[in-house]
Amino acid sequence: MKRAAEQRILGVHVSIAGGIALSLERARELGCNAMQIFSHNPRGWFVKPFGDEEAAEFRRLREKYEIHAVIHTSYLINLAAKTADLLEKSIALMKAEMDRADALGIEHVILHTGSASGVDPDEARNTALGSLRLLARLGSWKSRILFENTAGERGDITSKMADLGFLLREIGPELAGGVCIDTCHAFSAGYDISTASGIERLIGEIEEHIGIDSVKCVHLNDAKNAAGSGVDRHEHIGMGQIGDEGIGLFLNHPKLRRLPFILETPKKTEDDDPRNLARVRKMFA
Repeated sequence: MKRAAEQRILGVHVSIAGGIALSLERARELGCNAMQIFSHNPRGWFVKPFGDEEAAEFRRLREKYEIHAVIHTSYLINLAAKTADLLEKSIALMKAEMDRADALGIEHVILHTGSASGVDPDEARNTALGSLRLLARLGSWKSRILFENTAGERGDITSKMADLGFLLREIGPELAGGVCIDTCHAFSAGYDISTASGIERLIGEIEEHIGIDSVKCVHLNDAKNAAGSGVDRHEHIGMGQIGDEGIGLFLNHPKLRRLPFILETPKKTEDDDPRNLARVRKMFA
């Protein structure tokens, strides 16, 4: 019988440097059966389509290695932006993200919907909703969007589970596939998941506003700042304010353990990813 750690889905965000297919090799070298990538340079607005051979090689290796893969969209995208120019560019780039996901055969694209500092949050959410409806008119895709919870920084519109639930209900399954829960973001937004009671509070809100089956992925990160700080600063596993106990309780919760857990912990040396992965694997029950 396989050990518990081998039955779980665990990965990290890996680089696509040198070619998109090399991301799969990097994940495999780390012993991962999941990974997250940017599908292009996340600092630029212009994205050229994949060549047929490039996309086919990615699909071939992914099937060979049996790696669960998700795309994280560019941080340039802001579907709640206050200016028409930024909204137009964001929608166009989001379309490119969806096109690329379909070309690679990737089922889910993770999105930070956007922010609008100084704007009423309901108005900003409605702007994002309008942007997503415009996107839906530009094409249809096999891939679906996962809305990610945010940390509660100024202008955030998706830091609470009710916010995510609103988007899911309004957009519908033709474009939306569910949510990705980021542990650092949840903690920073006021869900104190360092404790069992805090985890149950978060899961209760997920069940009320989203539905537990709509959670498709977890970004497993410790948090540098205190619960409710509204500061998005990821920390190495067990070295932040959530800590080993909270992380362990969260990833072994019976309603969550089926999910892919993907680390976005700091990467300052080549040892960081292996060390964080090893720490998580020891926590698996």
